[in-house]
Formats: sequence, structure tokens, C-alpha cells
Amino acid sequence: MTQFNELGLAAPLLRALEEEGYTTPTPIQAQAIPAAIAGRDVLGIAQTGTGKTAAFALPLLHRLANDPKRAAPFTCRVLILSPTRELASQIHESIRAYGRHIRPSTALVFGGVPENPQKRAMAKGVDVLIATPGRLMDLLNQRAMKLDGIEVFVLDEADQMLDRGFWPSVRRVAGMLPRNKHTMFFSATMPDDIAKLAKELLPDPVRVEVTPVATTAERVNQRVIHTRAEGKRGILADLLRGEGVGRALVFSRTKHGADRIVKQLEQDGLAAGAIHGNKSQGQRERALEAFKRGTAPILVATDIAARGIDVDGVTHVIQYDLPEVPETYVHRIGRTARAGASGEAVALVAPDEVALLRAVEKLTRQEVPAEGDIPTGPVPRRPNRQQQGRPPRRDEGRGPSQGQGRGAPQREGGRNAGGRPAAGGQPGRGGNGFGGQRRPEAPRADRKDRSWREGDFRDSGR
Repeated sequence: MTQFNELGLAAPLLRALEEEGYTTPTPIQAQAIPAAIAGRDVLGIAQTGTGKTAAFALPLLHRLANDPKRAAPFTCRVLILSPTRELASQIHESIRAYGRHIRPSTALVFGGVPENPQKRAMAKGVDVLIATPGRLMDLLNQRAMKLDGIEVFVLDEADQMLDRGFWPSVRRVAGMLPRNKHTMFFSATMPDDIAKLAKELLPDPVRVEVTPVATTAERVNQRVIHTRAEGKRGILADLLRGEGVGRALVFSRTKHGADRIVKQLEQDGLAAGAIHGNKSQGQRERALEAFKRGTAPILVATDIAARGIDVDGVTHVIQYDLPEVPETYVHRIGRTARAGASGEAVALVAPDEVALLRAVEKLTRQEVPAEGDIPTGPVPRRPNRQQQGRPPRRDEGRGPSQGQGRGAPQREGGRNAGGRPAAGGQPGRGGNGFGGQRRPEAPRADRKDRSWREGDFRDSGR
């Protein structure tokens, strides 16, 4: 079996890996690291949790160790692009851990925090810059940094860059890079569109693919529970109170839905936190830290925010809402059963989600064991506000012809299932929490820039 000391890595890196307790590389690390050290461009395809971060972090740190020099002001030697703030922070932590004995200068550039400290860091020049596309473009447009000194370019989670609409920014950044650079391109999936775009950046790469796109993680016990939508709350609470539940990750399709689930769990006596694009950076970090410490062992997340969650000991992944993209199901359950452990993946499936379940089973070529029968018959109607003892709303009774109808189900990013902006919501934003009605406008002086070109920059880190 291959060991890290057989891959040709610099001695300071091997010492750091030994201190971290790592001796045996994962398959993608064993294949990608030697090729990258040799100077070959790398196209890596592997699922979440297979060690992609070390597969690109160790070769670039090896380069810095063998060629120590100071980065010029306003430049960096290595640029790593990440789709989310959480993932950027995880990469930064890994770079610092693996490089502790060579001590590279590093900087994080993402949104949700003040720009000035990031500008000051770039003014000095850094060895490694980890950035999200939105804030990076902000600094470039303000001429607070430049990219002409880049030696290594890493694009991580390329499929999410495309899915979330960040590719225009990625292409602009790529066009500013020097021609003579080393490129590493990593993605969990490789659909045709990604393959075409990867070819533009990597004309002759070493392709490393360690698992088929449609393969679910091993050691994950999957099951489905069929229920009506209104029955999900009780089932979720029962699951989370069950024996053997340690850290549990619960997935919601929308930001508003994630907040609602947390509120319901707290009402049921369960400590939980939420992480999604509408949360500030401080709120995200506090929720993630509480999840790691176990003070709030339940974390409710939307898909793009969960991309940065790399926490050991996640025993259960519960899909409160099934995703509309089947590949996302595979990513979600890959958050458990890491490092040789086993895990449970449970999906709560309402009648209108059965078609999504069938799409998952078609992709993975396996039938997920199911409990309960698919509910049939009419769905019980909610009692209206008067039946609940509350006064009717001023707009109650207005029909769709007046533009006040119930909004279509929303996904992360504020679009309905047809890809159109959801009723009453801002394009590129999540649910508005008003049942599809238009949110009252803020006073003009308080309005923010609502640009949604290139995706939801609340989640991209802008």
C-alpha cells in the first residue's frame, strides 16, 4: 500500500502529516500528488470526503517549500478558488496545518466581512490566497490586487461553480492569469458542460477519477420514509431522539425552510443551528462551531452552505427535502460514513417528491429501501387563520389574478422548479417568508445592491 513518504513530498510536509496522524493517502491523493509534483496539470474527479483538499494542497506546498521567495505586493503565488465561504475556511485551515513547518503566508478573501483587512493583507503580498469569486472580483475591480504573479491556480468544486452561476467570474479570473501556470481542477461530478469548460483551462491534464459519479458512499445505510409533508416534523424529531444519533446533518431545500426546521426542533426540545446563505459570516461560524463541539449537535443546512462542512463524527444525514438534482443526493449522504466509519442516511419523502426519489434510484442504479406506503388521496387542507383563532390577513381571499397567489416552491437561489424567479422574491435569493407575496420595500436610503448576475453572492461569499 502506498504511503505518503513514497510520493516525493518535502520533509517538512511529511513531518506535518505525521503529526496530524496521516500515513496512508486516499486513492485520489495517491494518484494526483505525484502528477502535480511533476508539474502536470491535474483534472480530479472524486466525491466529497475523499481527500481532494490534500490532493491539491500538498503539491502546492511542496512547490513553495522547494522554491521559497517572497510574493510581490498586491499579488499571490497560489490562487485557490472556492464556491463558498465555509469551504474556503476549511481549505485555509488545511493549508496552515500541512504547511506548519514551512509557514507560508496566507489570506482569505470572501464576503460577509469587511474588505479593508483583506485589502491590507493583499497589499503585503501572500504565498497562498483562498478566495470566493464574488469578493475576489470586487478586489480586482478596485485594483486592490492583481493576478500577474500566479504560479499555481486551483479551482475546487467546479461543478458547484457552474451550478450556482459563478462560471462567468471564473472565466474572467482565468483570463487574467499568466499563460505559464500550473492548474489543478477538482470537481465531485463531471457532467458534459463541466468537461467542455475544463478542456478550455486544461488542454493536456492528468485525469484522476477514483469513483463513478453515480456511486453512493460506502458504509452508508440508506433508507426512505414515505410520509405526507405535514408528518415530516414528528418523524424528524423521533429520528433525532433515536439511539446512536451523534452529530446529525439535516438538509433543507430552501433557506426559509432551514430556519423553520430549526425553530420547530427547538420547540421540540432539540438543540439545533442553521447554516445558509442568508446567515452572516459570524452566524455561520458560530453554528458550525457549536456543531463541532456538540453543544448543538444538529445542523440544518442548504446544499451550497454544506459544501464547507468537513466535520468528523456525523452519524446521520437526514434529507428533510429531497433535492431536485439527483447528484446532490449523493453529495449529501457523503457527509457521513467518513474515515472508515459507518453512517445512516434517511430521506423523508412526501408524495410530490416520489419522482425525485425515482430519479435518484435511476442515477445510482439501486433501489433505496423504503418504509411506509406512499400516501394517496387528497391532502388535508390547512385550517385558515379564523379557524385557528387568529384574525384574517388584510390580503386574505385575494386570488392569483391579483398577483397575491401562493408562491411556487422555492429552491436555494430564489427560483422555482421551472428556473424562473420565484413570485415575490428577489432573483438569486431564497424564500421570502411571505407565502409568495411581495416583501415591502425598504426605504430607498436603506436599499442594498441587489445584483444577482453570476448567482447568489450571499452564498458565493460576496
